[in-house]
Amino acid sequence: MANITRYNPFEDFFQDLGKGFWLKPLPFPAETELKMKIDVKEDDNSFTVKADIPGVKKEDIQIDIDDDHISLRAEVKHEKEGKKDEKVVYSERSYGMVSRSFTLPVDVDAKAAKAEYKDGVLNLTLPKKGNGSAKRVAVS
Repeated sequence: MANITRYNPFEDFFQDLGKGFWLKPLPFPAETELKMKIDVKEDDNSFTVKADIPGVKKEDIQIDIDDDHISLRAEVKHEKEGKKDEKVVYSERSYGMVSRSFTLPVDVDAKAAKAEYKDGVLNLTLPKKGNGSAKRVAVS
């Protein structure tokens, strides 16, 4: 004797619709936007920030400190080096402005802050302070 089951047309429709959907990869455009990855460490006297900003000149980096709010900005400039009979076949290199802002748990002494940029990594030393005012830090 066979088992009798109730027919549900919607259940069959959605089961058929979902078959194989997750097996085919969806085409996504190549990810070419700029990103700035940071690490923030704290000790008793200061914060240390490391930011990966490859392909940027140190003159194109801006650091703004306003009490406990830190803003990092950098601009990657597009280099035009094409020859007359040459065309671009494929390009993944990006250019433009990239920025990151974050808030620290205590105020920072902007006058004593130090910034160094070497091999695509920005190293910031931000001493802790009680009171302060906004200041832009020069990168060395």
